[in-house]
Amino acid sequence: MKHKLKTVILGFVATVGLTMGCSVHANDPFPVRPIRIVVPFAPGGSNDVVMRLLAPALSQQLGQSVVIENKPGGGATIGMNLVAKAAPDGYTLGVTNTAFGANPFVMSKMPFDSRRDFASITLVGKVPLVVVVHPKFPVRSIQELITYAKDKPQSINYGSAGNASTPHLAGELFGHVTGTKMTHIPFKSGGESIAALLGGVTQLQFAAVPSAVQQVQTGRLIPLAVTTIKRDPSLPDVPTLAEAGLSGLEIADWIGIVAPAGTPAAVLQQLNQAFVQVLKTPQIRESLSKAGAQVVASSPQELTEHTHQEFDRWQALVKAASIKIE
Repeated sequence: MKHKLKTVILGFVATVGLTMGCSVHANDPFPVRPIRIVVPFAPGGSNDVVMRLLAPALSQQLGQSVVIENKPGGGATIGMNLVAKAAPDGYTLGVTNTAFGANPFVMSKMPFDSRRDFASITLVGKVPLVVVVHPKFPVRSIQELITYAKDKPQSINYGSAGNASTPHLAGELFGHVTGTKMTHIPFKSGGESIAALLGGVTQLQFAAVPSAVQQVQTGRLIPLAVTTIKRDPSLPDVPTLAEAGLSGLEIADWIGIVAPAGTPAAVLQQLNQAFVQVLKTPQIRESLSKAGAQVVASSPQELTEHTHQEFDRWQALVKAASIKIE
């Protein structure tokens, strides 16, 4: 009898202790240590540029250091796999973009489930692309580019930040829509691909505006068109593809912030509020605009809806253009 009573008492104590432990854990303040944001690309690309502009203000808003970690490779899947497998506590976040929306349909094998393994925080903004060429390349308009590409198939080398990156996908779609064939040259980062273009290794790139705007403004690269419906404020004199005579091809990169699935709703909400607060400040909006990024600052639900729309869009486009990456 005494043994049974002792067992019951110990069980009760253990249960109370577990409950109290969970209660304390649930009410722990957040954040209490540095937060890392994984950028699944090498330094120098648009995602990296934007996140490094935001990091100091986010650190001040959250009261903890915000560290940017670049984990490139695998068409952005290496870095995002790290996020998917991280503890769902809000201290490891990841950056999603166009490649995230397209990867499930262009990759033969994925290390995570793009739809189920992440929790949305906010759609930071959208990043237009600009079609740029080396000054020595004898093309000064989209129509001249199409004619040149048709006359000399595969002779144009265009660079990107790697397989399945937004510039790569834009080039594939451009070829599909115009009936042209160019040669894709993948690099390890947007910065490397721009350096290759500046050095004449490649002739053309569908570059994210933040990684190319300075070279365009100084005349080191020649812009042909931006790939969005409206002109970009940071490049007001550059026509859109539609204005340049090519309709039906609008594409912009986008930047979303996610956490591992299972992250507490209260933590996600706090992170969302911090990002939105920072993105609404005039100084940050001005800095991002000058860098070529258009601020959105959405709710978590809006990012989820946007991402699902991207999945649907890229599934159809990848099938139509027969884009496949092994």
